[in-house]
Amino acid sequence: MSSPTATDAPLKTTPLHGAHIAAGARMVPFAGYDMPVQYPEGVLKEHLWTREHAGLFDVSHMGQAKLRGVAPLAAFEEVVPGDFINLKAGKQKYSVLLNRQGGIIDDLMAGRPTLLDGTCDDGLFVVVNGACKDNDYAVMADELGPQVSIERLEDRALLALQGPEAAAVFQAHAPEAAGMVFMDVRRLTAFGHELIVSRSGYTGEDGYEISIPAAAAVAVWDTLLADPRVKPIGLGARDSLRLEAGLPLYGHDLDETVSPVEGDLAFAINKNRREQRDFPGAARIVRELAEGPPRMRVALKVLEGAPAREGAEIADASGEVIGVVTSGGFSPVLKQGIAIGFVTPGHAEVGGRLNVIVRGKPQAAEVVKTPFVPHRYVRKLG
Repeated sequence: MSSPTATDAPLKTTPLHGAHIAAGARMVPFAGYDMPVQYPEGVLKEHLWTREHAGLFDVSHMGQAKLRGVAPLAAFEEVVPGDFINLKAGKQKYSVLLNRQGGIIDDLMAGRPTLLDGTCDDGLFVVVNGACKDNDYAVMADELGPQVSIERLEDRALLALQGPEAAAVFQAHAPEAAGMVFMDVRRLTAFGHELIVSRSGYTGEDGYEISIPAAAAVAVWDTLLADPRVKPIGLGARDSLRLEAGLPLYGHDLDETVSPVEGDLAFAINKNRREQRDFPGAARIVRELAEGPPRMRVALKVLEGAPAREGAEIADASGEVIGVVTSGGFSPVLKQGIAIGFVTPGHAEVGGRLNVIVRGKPQAAEVVKTPFVPHRYVRKLG
């Protein structure tokens, strides 16, 4: 997920823009789009509803594309550090698009959806952040050249249905989805249309991301909202949910200066790729894996006082500034402030006590493991 961007260009709209207005949403500029930040019940209630029931998000501003070519999986490895050559049919994985200095251009999902007959075509379905998509596609086109063609799926909307009741809601319309587990991706027929569905999301909850033809977006949105277990959720709660889940936000916690090692995303660098060292910025990244990076992304619980917001300094016990908060806010579940930030490696140990500087005053904080609130992904059935 990406952060808002300031621009003088007219705001774009998703196919659900009118539905948001009709539902009383407060709209804000986000990633070049006019998007709902909250509905009349407010961010706190939307957040808790998603944790307890099922929240429906419009994420159609995200970029959806299909990479095609003679060997698109192998070609894709030229710009990411993950093992995609061996990606199984029906699976997707998280990865990062890298610049030549090993910094993160964007984070993304890429998968191989199975077709309706259970087979899989040779392309790669990629979902990237809305604010980054034009640059992402330009980088891919420049780096991958004639090996790969990029088919931008501008005629599709994207919904995310998240929460402990999301699976039951969606499976009532798409029974085939019951056989999916976390990070599965399939083409399914539901609501009278062919969908591309992954069992994933960015809230820490179980649920699905649902790619649908843009012309069908309103009808599918309305059908899902007709279920009393489902409410529309804006970007405000999506942000607080992902923060509780300990998930980074591009443009805040990740940018082109941050390496996957610094960003605590080393899991996205497969072992065989580390050995091959054939991805952008490999020299820096492999060195950081071996010797440690100059800074580390950490999670903090604020033990006293107000939540620490983005930009707040992080200090050690002596008052020396050793880092900065990149995302922060109030956790509705934990009922306390939580934050993500970067500190020097010597201060990144879980259990360490630090201070966050809020309104000029130090407040006690503790380095903790993520997620702040346990993930509830379904990794196996039964």
